[in-house]
Amino acid sequence: MNTKGVWKPVELKIKALSPKIGSEIPAPFYATPGSAAMDLCACLEQAEVIPAGERRLIPTGIAIALPGPEYVALLFARSGLAVKHGVAPANCVGVIDSDYRGEILVGLHNASGCDYTIQPGDRIAQLMIAPVVQAQVTLVEELDETARGGGGFGSTGA
Repeated sequence: MNTKGVWKPVELKIKALSPKIGSEIPAPFYATPGSAAMDLCACLEQAEVIPAGERRLIPTGIAIALPGPEYVALLFARSGLAVKHGVAPANCVGVIDSDYRGEILVGLHNASGCDYTIQPGDRIAQLMIAPVVQAQVTLVEELDETARGGGGFGSTGA
């Protein structure tokens, strides 16, 4: 954000690792002006079946360069794919560090009872760019008290 409270775009450099990117396979894109994350597409030579209950690593055909260590790229599920078909990132959220320059691969898990086929160019995940705060870690003997304290799962209600 700039000094006037207006969002300033962050430059994300994208390198196409496949000649299909931008022609047969869309480069990452925001589906709507209000989208928080870009859609990522499968860069496959042919359809890939993810058998029921199994995982597959799906290439995107791109590498990225974030503007610096103050940013991270996060891979999230596409809600339609996850809810309608049970196919979502195997690690729930993928983290792409600012110094990684390899191909973005999406590990997809098929949690459904049916095989699912990914076609070349299918939208398989969402890529979000977010700020990073690196914490200074301090080991202490005690933590400050709060009203919640050590109450865990379900301690604040249903």
